[in-house]
Amino acid sequence: MKWTVLSDNRSVNCALSTEHGLSILLHTERYKILLDTGASDVFIQNAEQLGIDLSDVDYVFISHGHSDHAGGLRYFLEQNTKAKVIVSPDAMSGQFFSKRGNLHSITSEWPEIDDDRLVMIDHTCEVYDGIHVIAHIPQIHPMPKGNQNLYVQDSDGNYIHDDFRHELALYTDGFLFTGCAHSGLENILSACPWPVKFVVGGFHLLDGQETEEELKALTQRLKEHYPTTRFYTSHCTGDHVYEVMKGVMGEQLQSFGCGTI
Repeated sequence: MKWTVLSDNRSVNCALSTEHGLSILLHTERYKILLDTGASDVFIQNAEQLGIDLSDVDYVFISHGHSDHAGGLRYFLEQNTKAKVIVSPDAMSGQFFSKRGNLHSITSEWPEIDDDRLVMIDHTCEVYDGIHVIAHIPQIHPMPKGNQNLYVQDSDGNYIHDDFRHELALYTDGFLFTGCAHSGLENILSACPWPVKFVVGGFHLLDGQETEEELKALTQRLKEHYPTTRFYTSHCTGDHVYEVMKGVMGEQLQSFGCGTI
C-alpha cells in the first residue's frame, strides 16, 4: 500500500503548491483511490509535478460536503472518465457555512456526475471488494470544539449547527481515512469494526480550541486503546495541537504535507 499527499495546507516539497484543502492518492494492490480533491485544481498540478497520472484512478471518495475537500472534484472529472464517485447524499444536498470571522459559505460546487459513476452512501457498508465506508458516525465521545462555528442552512433559511451527518470515513486493508474528522477521531475509530493499522487525515483539532489538558487526555486515550496504530495528520490539525499530541504519542504520531509518500 502506498499513499501520496497531493493537496494540503503544508508541504514537504518546495516545488509543490499548498492550499487550505486535502487530497491524498491511495494506491492498494487492487485499486487507486483518490481521497478527497482539495479546494481547487492544486492536487492536479501537484500530481503532474510528481509524475502521477490521475486518469486511471478507480474511485474518488469525498469525505464530506465542505469545499476544501470537494472543490476539486469538477477538475478531476475533466481528467478522469471512469472513476466512481463515493459520497454522502447529505454532502451533495447540504448548504454549509462557517462563522469563523464573517459568515461565509463553504458549500462545494458540485459538477454533473453520470448516474453510473455516482455511488451515494447513507449507511456503513462494503462498497466494493475490500473498500468499506463508515456513515452516520455515532457521537459517543467528545466532538471537536472547532465545530462550534460550523453551520448548515435548513429549508427555512435558518442557520443551525452542523451535525455532520454528511461526513464519511473510508477503510481498506487496515488504512482508515478520516477526512477532517469533524465527528471526532475517537468516534470514527469506535465506529470502525475492523483492525486499524494506520489513521490518516485531519483531526479538526484547531489551535486555541481544546485545552492542553484536554488534548493530552485525548492523546493518552488513543495510546491506551490503539497502542499499535500509527497516526498521520495535517490539514485541520493545528501546529501547537500537533506538538502537544506528539509529546504524548512520540513516534506513534507523524505529520504529513504535500509530497509526503
